[in-house]
Amino acid sequence: MATHTWTTEPAELLRVREGFSLADVDADAHPGFDGDKSSGTALLEEREQRLDELQERLFAASRVGDGHDAVLLVLQAMDTAGKGGIVRHVVGGVDPQGVDFAAFKAPTEQELAHDFLWRVEKRLPRPGMIGVFDRSHYEDVLIGRVRALADESEIERRYDAIIDFERRVAASGTRIVKVMLHISRDEQKERLMERLERHDKHWKYNPGDVDERMLWDDYMDAYQTAFDRTSTPEAPWYVVPADRKWYARLAVQELLIDALEDIDPQWPLADYDVEAEKKRLAAS
Repeated sequence: MATHTWTTEPAELLRVREGFSLADVDADAHPGFDGDKSSGTALLEEREQRLDELQERLFAASRVGDGHDAVLLVLQAMDTAGKGGIVRHVVGGVDPQGVDFAAFKAPTEQELAHDFLWRVEKRLPRPGMIGVFDRSHYEDVLIGRVRALADESEIERRYDAIIDFERRVAASGTRIVKVMLHISRDEQKERLMERLERHDKHWKYNPGDVDERMLWDDYMDAYQTAFDRTSTPEAPWYVVPADRKWYARLAVQELLIDALEDIDPQWPLADYDVEAEKKRLAAS
């Protein structure tokens, strides 16, 4: 059993509130957790059982018509911040049949012919599922803003459209957990260099990542504006320091557990006589 635990709940500590400043967040810190990598890894493994049970209860309730709830984890970050590690080491700890995963790349011609939320709405998690967006509709106000892929009035419209969209999704029974994995510029440089120095990491390297690094300050400003405009009671943002991969995974795991505990899914009751079925089975 892990000997260290959370001193403050991540859902409270990492939540973006009024007056939040991304520039004040230490990407190398591990706020709210009093242990090191070893104890953090141990707690991650221990809490995986709790996450797995809650996810199975959520899934089971939906299969018999008793549950209409879902969870949507939105992952946003600069490149190399660890979104893939969250998917593998956190979400990967639950039954894959209960997970809907969507990785949003550059929109297709068909998608560009519709409003920017059209393709996103089609990938919302069904009842009983944990949905994961690896990048999301926020690309349209992040890279869209930094790279001037839309004019200022359209970007402004999108903030309001996102708020309305997420409010409707939350009202339908989906808990929205929006996470920005906050990596420092120096740490990103080290991780990119590792990809170049290891032949088994070359496939992960994209020369365009260096181009995006040149716009780092613009991206941080775009994230700050997105937080200011779209962190709402129905769909708050959480900024997770991500220079320490073990901490980021531990924090996101706890945010998911918190969302599921808020739903509090229950095992569905049998719609048959259990004792009678035991007798029938024994006699078969």
